Amino acid sequence: MGLAMFDLWHKIKQNLFLKPQPGFTGGIVHHHQFKVTAGLPIVACPLPDVLMHPIKQHIGEPCEPIVQVGDRVLRGQVLAKAQGYLSVPVHASTSGVVARIEEHTIPHPSGLGLTTIFIHSDGLDEADESLYPMPNYRSIDVVELRERIRHAGIVGLGGAVFPTFVKLVQDQKHRVDTVILNGIECEPWLTCDHQLMNEKSHEVITGLDIILYLVGAEKGIIAIEDNKPDAIKIMQTTLLDMGMDKYIEVQVLPTRYPQGGEKQLIQAITGKEVPAGGLPMHIGVVSLNVGTSKAIYDAVCLGEPLTERIVTVSGDAAPSPVNMSVRLGTSMHFLLAQVGIQSLDGIKLIHGGPMMGELLGHDDIPVVKGTNGILAMRETTVLSAHHAESPCIRCGDCGEVCPAGLMPNLLAAHCKEHQFERAEDYNLFDCIECGACSYVCPSHIPLVHYFRYGKGQVAQIQREKAFAEASRLRSEKREARLAKERAEKEEKRRIAKAKKEARAKALAEKQAAEAEAMNMQAKSASETENTDNTTQKRKPEETA
Repeated sequence: MGLAMFDLWHKIKQNLFLKPQPGFTGGIVHHHQFKVTAGLPIVACPLPDVLMHPIKQHIGEPCEPIVQVGDRVLRGQVLAKAQGYLSVPVHASTSGVVARIEEHTIPHPSGLGLTTIFIHSDGLDEADESLYPMPNYRSIDVVELRERIRHAGIVGLGGAVFPTFVKLVQDQKHRVDTVILNGIECEPWLTCDHQLMNEKSHEVITGLDIILYLVGAEKGIIAIEDNKPDAIKIMQTTLLDMGMDKYIEVQVLPTRYPQGGEKQLIQAITGKEVPAGGLPMHIGVVSLNVGTSKAIYDAVCLGEPLTERIVTVSGDAAPSPVNMSVRLGTSMHFLLAQVGIQSLDGIKLIHGGPMMGELLGHDDIPVVKGTNGILAMRETTVLSAHHAESPCIRCGDCGEVCPAGLMPNLLAAHCKEHQFERAEDYNLFDCIECGACSYVCPSHIPLVHYFRYGKGQVAQIQREKAFAEASRLRSEKREARLAKERAEKEEKRRIAKAKKEARAKALAEKQAAEAEAMNMQAKSASETENTDNTTQKRKPEETA
């Protein structure tokens, strides 16, 4: 390694504070968090004229629309029902009329579309009150409570959008003793969870108490990083006021990215690692986001399904960054207009945070359940982060910061060389795509892009293998079916031939019997005639 390159590497390490840290493996400490909206109160976004509801806003199967064009709907009314176990319904965010149901762009860098239900608001915002409040939740059966959370359409609001009810089970084999509420929010720029804890601490803690009751856990932990001292103080004070400090505590962690990842947070708090291919409940832990906890409170105690969420609208191109309560289905164009952005000239949109978020091609896209932030970044800022890729200098920084304990440089090399099986051997799918390795790489190698490409190719190969296997099975089944049909036809022909031969034999025997009978009759008649002739001849002689 040349001296100049070594100096560059050393400076990068110093600037990023790459030191062994307690808790989870790897991670980085950002110089600047850009939390420009920290402490800004949550404001309500005005109700737009049109709301767009994609039928899939969670991990799992898409929902099935149950409304038709022209139907009038109420806020909270189900628009699309869940399909299969891993699915939750989609609800209308306001009252109005179903204007159309058609494919529309969803928040995804590919620009792909999905069936979307368009609601034209009538401005009345009338609510469907079919879900009644359950304030005395600890006296209600856990199965009923869990179904309430499912029917309310609640998913993980930290970004994973996993149907929440699936986590809220009591498994005798894997008993949950600790529930961790994730208030880390380690992505730069985003502060929606931070401000939610500041303003809705009672609701967040009540939601956690509901979760503890559902899973049968005795201990709750609210995890907050030390860069949120106001939220730490408010949550601790509220716990004392509610008398829940005996079994729920606030645990303060040093600021470090990506500590908000589920497995990383669990390791940082409990010292336990979730086994590869396993779930947190396998080590007695359940982890949910503070926004999800608030949504559970709304569904159980207020009888309100998930129809809105807090979104951070920020970025270096946003004139008036804000934390905003937004109805699901609101157009990002409408939302950006609230912070003073009328045109995207020279602006790039990021859905989510800058580390794990996705670049969007335009702003005619709806806010969905997984939208925790929309960042309007100057094009020059985004482009300056994408330097020309240089050869790997084998510095090892990517391995040091990887929270999954992988070897990103080797993984990227295998993905670039299309050695996907070897990449799988190096645990490609354990990568959480946090972007820490790309962030620290002095050669500006877009490592996460290679991993995403590799995962996509492996998934494609697996789909092709599955298709080929399915084709083989179909072919084998077809051949077996045809062989069976041929055997059945042959058996039918054999039986028909046997019956024909039997009929022919029976007919021949019948004819032979009839011929024999006729012969016997003829012979009998002949003998009788002979007898009569003899008798006639004898009579004259006797007379003489």
